[in-house]
Amino acid sequence: MSRVTYDVAILGAGNAALCAALAAAEGGARVLVLECAPEDVAGGNSRFTAGAIRFAYDGVADLRQVVTDLTEDEIANTDFGTYTEDQFFDDMFRVTEYRTDPDLCEVLVRRSFATMKWMREQGVRFVPIYGRQAFKVDGRFKFWGGLTVEAVGGGPGLVQMLTAAATGRGVEIWYRARGLSLLSDGTAVTGIRVRRDGALLDVNARAVVLAAGGFQASPEMRTRYLGPGWDVAKVRGTPYNTGDGIRMAMDMGAATAGNWSGCHAVGWDRNAPEFGDLAVGDGFQKHSYPFGIIINAKGERFVDEGADFRNYTYAKYGREVLAQPGQFAWQVFDQKVTHLLRDEYRIRQVTKVSAGTLVDLAERLDGVDAARFLETVAAYNAAVRQDVPFDPNVKDGRGTRGLDLPKSNWANTLDEPPFEAYAVTCGITFTFGGLRIDTDARVQSTDYQPIPGLFAAGELVGGVFFHNYPGGTGLINGAVFGRIAGAGAARHALGR
Repeated sequence: MSRVTYDVAILGAGNAALCAALAAAEGGARVLVLECAPEDVAGGNSRFTAGAIRFAYDGVADLRQVVTDLTEDEIANTDFGTYTEDQFFDDMFRVTEYRTDPDLCEVLVRRSFATMKWMREQGVRFVPIYGRQAFKVDGRFKFWGGLTVEAVGGGPGLVQMLTAAATGRGVEIWYRARGLSLLSDGTAVTGIRVRRDGALLDVNARAVVLAAGGFQASPEMRTRYLGPGWDVAKVRGTPYNTGDGIRMAMDMGAATAGNWSGCHAVGWDRNAPEFGDLAVGDGFQKHSYPFGIIINAKGERFVDEGADFRNYTYAKYGREVLAQPGQFAWQVFDQKVTHLLRDEYRIRQVTKVSAGTLVDLAERLDGVDAARFLETVAAYNAAVRQDVPFDPNVKDGRGTRGLDLPKSNWANTLDEPPFEAYAVTCGITFTFGGLRIDTDARVQSTDYQPIPGLFAAGELVGGVFFHNYPGGTGLINGAVFGRIAGAGAARHALGR
């Protein structure tokens, strides 16, 4: 069996892995990135995202250090607001039901802004998310939900820019190179056994960074850990995130952490393919539900569509859809709000029906009890508070009265035709359970000691997210801990 030697070997080629590669190269290490996917679909789940990324900032002055192309006209016509560290902490604590690991969360929040500036220095460009996170009111855009910027070119653009930055620093990337197992001298990790182009070889490395994603693309692991029914969920992203990095580390005696029965799962087009489609990207998602109602096969609502900004509910509502009869639901809107629907509702590959009357719409909702649907809409319409003004930029308190299941914000009667409805199922993004790391991104053993030479970042780390997730936090989590892991791996490998 042939052997090659590097200072640092990194498993994965998405956002977390490439940030680790850049940081390790900055630290003077000779770095190899191992990606099991072919080059044309490489980049893990990062490539399938819209590229939105959450971080703490205190105002426009901070944003200009990240979005360096921000124009004076954009500043004059936009209320970017602030998203302080305290707000970030509040969101993390609230949506994870106060279960997020406090030490990891503190690192994530405190280093988010510095990491964004560092990414910009590496050549990653960012722009404001006008199309999805801001509505124009009285001639001025206002951002909401703590999510303000995205990478230029979305997820594919992010991966392309990070890849260019890494190779520009001398990082070598092998595609179609699947890590099979970690190498060890009995105490420390010494490399990775790899299958590349059908041949086995050992990559000797003084440090290894695991950043190969969660287990969301494995139906067997989804069913084992998330529970019955998860084998039929659609996968939003890459088919290559099958938990290999987690398994390899566990075989080495690594400890696990986090919400192994939890995941990020959203409303996803009912007829989307089994895995993500890069030609469509994130377009199969359907995230404008706060402005309408969601009904199941029984013709009944089953979630509070306006409980919070979609940033704080979308990642848990996919699980709710999966639990419904037939694992599907319909999102229903009338003409008062269709102009607010995101671009993803206008793609060619969409499961949509429309009608001039609610009666006709009810007959076109495949699999739905039409009579009960009409009763649900009638009760909902009668309960909408007409005395509170509608405002999509804030939690407006325009809710319902007297319903067993209220709608808390953005409630509008369904009475202005034409009516539109979109069929969704559950699309899983990534899993929350994974490896246990410390704040230096060192993987911990089952004895709760660092495994020498082994680091981890990204989706395969457990302990950060529980039950739910603030939108855009996955990418910043991968970037923050990827940078930490890469820098730590370089120091370990070079004996510093």
